[in-house]
Amino acid sequence: MSALPLQIALVGNPNSGKSSLFNSLTGLNQKVGNFPGVTVDKKTGRCQLNEKTDATIIDLPGTYSLYPRRSDEWVAYRVMMDADKDVNPDIILLVVDASNLRRNLLFCSQIIDLKRPIVVALTMMDLAAKNGIEIDVEGLERDLGVPVVPVNPRKNKGILQLKKILAQTAKQQFIAALRDFIPNKELAENAITDTQKLLPHLSDYACIHYLINHENFPLDAGVQNAIEQIEADHKFNPTKTQAEEITQRYTRIKQIMKQHVMEPDPLHRKLFTEKLDNLLLDRVWGYAILLAVLFLLFQSVFWVAQYPMDAIDWSFSQLTGWLNSVLPEVWWSNLLVNGLVAGANGILVFVPQIMILFGLITILEDTGYMARISFLSDKLMRKVGLNGKSVMPMISGFACAVPAIMSARNIENKKERLLTILVTPLMSCSARLPVYTILIALVIPNEYYFGFLSIQGLVMMGLYLLGTVMALVVSYVLKFMIKLQEKSFFILELPLYRAPRWKNVGVTMIEKAKIFVTDAGKVIIMISLLLWFLSSYGPSGKMDTVEKKYAALQQQAITPQAKALVSKQYNSEKLQNSYAGILGKSIEPAIAPLGYDWKIGIALVTSFAAREVFVGTMATLYSVEEKDNSTLKEKMQGAVREDGTKVYTLPAAISLMVFYVLAMQCMSTLAVVKRETRSWKWPVIQFIYMTGLAYLMSLLAYNIF
Repeated sequence: MSALPLQIALVGNPNSGKSSLFNSLTGLNQKVGNFPGVTVDKKTGRCQLNEKTDATIIDLPGTYSLYPRRSDEWVAYRVMMDADKDVNPDIILLVVDASNLRRNLLFCSQIIDLKRPIVVALTMMDLAAKNGIEIDVEGLERDLGVPVVPVNPRKNKGILQLKKILAQTAKQQFIAALRDFIPNKELAENAITDTQKLLPHLSDYACIHYLINHENFPLDAGVQNAIEQIEADHKFNPTKTQAEEITQRYTRIKQIMKQHVMEPDPLHRKLFTEKLDNLLLDRVWGYAILLAVLFLLFQSVFWVAQYPMDAIDWSFSQLTGWLNSVLPEVWWSNLLVNGLVAGANGILVFVPQIMILFGLITILEDTGYMARISFLSDKLMRKVGLNGKSVMPMISGFACAVPAIMSARNIENKKERLLTILVTPLMSCSARLPVYTILIALVIPNEYYFGFLSIQGLVMMGLYLLGTVMALVVSYVLKFMIKLQEKSFFILELPLYRAPRWKNVGVTMIEKAKIFVTDAGKVIIMISLLLWFLSSYGPSGKMDTVEKKYAALQQQAITPQAKALVSKQYNSEKLQNSYAGILGKSIEPAIAPLGYDWKIGIALVTSFAAREVFVGTMATLYSVEEKDNSTLKEKMQGAVREDGTKVYTLPAAISLMVFYVLAMQCMSTLAVVKRETRSWKWPVIQFIYMTGLAYLMSLLAYNIF
């Protein structure tokens, strides 16, 4: 047994409750990285089993059997086969879904026959009971030959008992099952015997896997050649052996189920899940309900978030006014008020919307509806070169493109995976939400149809749908250009419907808000401070000319109104002659056809660091120009060009929203695309096509409106 802390590998079928158990055991003491050499997530967390025993829990990717197909399944497989030099667990903690025991026991029986220390956590007992399934846990434990502990991670039930059993297993008070689940040696007796002479530490069943997959294990050339020779000498047939094994396992599982599990007669019951699926997956009603769900999602973002957002905005305007009245007019007070405070306002005002959006998405995931969206969309996705599994990364893209692109790893087909990666950034991520919100509030009236349909909410939904439609169109075009031919299958298990875990929803909302404030906030504050400098200072010759001109005009102004007007003109001209103003003016000819002025040009440039920086940029630029305590929205509404026309007209705002829907303005996304595709070719193509598409569509939108 290795030195403390213990290494415990958490394994199980997808949708078996593995993530819930991981969260329950580790709390928030988790970190996410990558397995060395592969782009597959490695979630690890610390857990204290008792006063003397600490453990590191390694959450391995979900898999249905010990015969891997995808890259994430290969990661889990190598760890369980003790063929991963970086992860060598002392105990395997296997999660088994009690409500779907027959299928889960296949994987369970395979792990048992590896003869490694194993503890089974039996989850979903409440769902099993609800479905009329009764399980004799003690009898099941006797037949499997390993400890079986019923747990409910959602309600923290059975967790203390599970920790106790894990600690006892670590002290070898529980040992590996003495007998095989099935007579593995009979499957290929001579080949297994010769393999064990070569590798004595392997169980009979592990030998079968070494005979099938030895090329994928870190063995020296001599051992590899010896195993090849054993296969040839005994005419070992991997396909036949695997088929016989699976048949025997299901025969034994059927016997165990008959002895220890009571199930209701399926002919006498119509599950609630089936009835609901008939409605939600219907060809007509399914799509109608999906549109209604999305509509309510975006309406709620405006309905619920409006009041806390207004309160935050008002608070910052009051704080700005108070600071201006008590602080001396020196550079550091200008930096504090117009750089730091303005930047903080641009971050915090959008926290309510981000919390609500993520809270609602978490509810959809928790209830099991998200998987139905994948199933419902498969037919449409295939027409554009994708498949139903592409839906989950694309929907995740509504939150953030970086983890969404990483989640495309579970798409087996290389072409469909690449297409999913290339179009996922067109889905409107949460970073775009602040941009949409401020622009919609500027030009779309806050009115309701029939007393409850928000026009602003409808426009917001339209922007999200635009990104989705363009993603499908681009995928349809690219499928003819990417020459990869590979058969595609769509196999997806639909989880049972469940009530959302409200604690989980609350934790997710708080965590996402913290991530936005800390991660996006750092970028926004840094760029706000940099922009304050660039917009407050400029070439000495130009700035001196402005200073002299307005010093004279200020002396000529007699009334307070005249002095205020001169001061406003001075700030405006000083901003235009600053470094930021010079940059903005230099790119203005390229963006003028889209309806943008030079200040918007600066925001477009800074947004390539992160899209949400747009609001912080506007807050800083307008704060430097207009030193008053009005809100950012009021400053943007009052913004005019040199000829006196408004900057934020309906055509200009719609053009700008379309640009932000389609443009690739995220360096992190480009970096993760490079990592996932292992080439700079695809991120460069992605940047060029998205930026070009954004420019053309924005130009079209501006001219139409």
